[in-house]
Amino acid sequence: MAMPVPSMDLFARLLKGDLRAAGRLMSRAEAGSTEVRAALGEIYKAAGKAHIIGLTGVPGSGKSTLVSKLVQTIREDGRKVGVIAIDPSSPFSGGSILGDRIRMSNLTMDDGVYIRSMATRGSTGGLARSALAAVDILDAAGFDVVIIETVGVGQDEVEIARASHSTVVVSAPGLGDDVQAIKAGILEIADIHVVSKCDRSDANRTITDLKTMLAMGISVAIKDNAGKPLWQVPVVGTSAETGEGIRELVATMDRHRDAHRSTKLGPERLRRIAEYRTFKTAEDLLRSRFFASTSERVAAMVERISRRELDPFAASDELMSNVAL
Repeated sequence: MAMPVPSMDLFARLLKGDLRAAGRLMSRAEAGSTEVRAALGEIYKAAGKAHIIGLTGVPGSGKSTLVSKLVQTIREDGRKVGVIAIDPSSPFSGGSILGDRIRMSNLTMDDGVYIRSMATRGSTGGLARSALAAVDILDAAGFDVVIIETVGVGQDEVEIARASHSTVVVSAPGLGDDVQAIKAGILEIADIHVVSKCDRSDANRTITDLKTMLAMGISVAIKDNAGKPLWQVPVVGTSAETGEGIRELVATMDRHRDAHRSTKLGPERLRRIAEYRTFKTAEDLLRSRFFASTSERVAAMVERISRRELDPFAASDELMSNVAL
């Protein structure tokens, strides 16, 4: 039986643009392989050139269709685009439909586009645990833009803002609230607000309401020495059906990229991303070590807890006191 190719060998191939190596490295990162960690560390150091765009919003706002149109438009400029599409996992089977890749199937024949669907596998906050490793892999492979499309988020699922250079929040008219994105957490994470399906008659109200909320100063802005915001959060109306606003949105994302690279927006954002990744990685390591070292004892405790002979608080204290993390 042939031995698997070492991850460090795949890393060398990745730097030459080998997308098969990219796929294999992503699979190993997603599986939580310990063998791949050294390679992921080298990949992280080799990355840092791509513009990372996080795209999120409520379910039903047309995120996948919008991503498809964005990718086509960015490709017209000759830039290579990677897409990490996050789909929710079943809480029962752990499986995922991974439908976003199906909806973007029209892009799969383009060598300058790489689409990877990933399941959340129980991770909260709208991101899969290995999503940022996948972003690094595409970045190191030479992609100019990497778009992370998150699971449809609620008010507090805002991790994407701590993982991307530019955060795009997508709303749509007629989804229940007058403005779906006007929630404290969601409003504040956006670098760019998008109102999709703007060919609809009620879209103007949504755009106007969003602009009003932003004008009230609810969003958090980093200011220059004179107290002027370094970036004014815009609201862009788009329609995937007619193509309206798509080119404007690409230009707006590019403007934010330039502001990110030329002002203190960039270093501030990069520090936040580094902090988030450090704590997230440590959390994952702690979780895996904890479950590996306690699985046998937990099985015995569960029986006692189910019979109410032991309470979960005392059981947790006992587990933690005997675990070397």
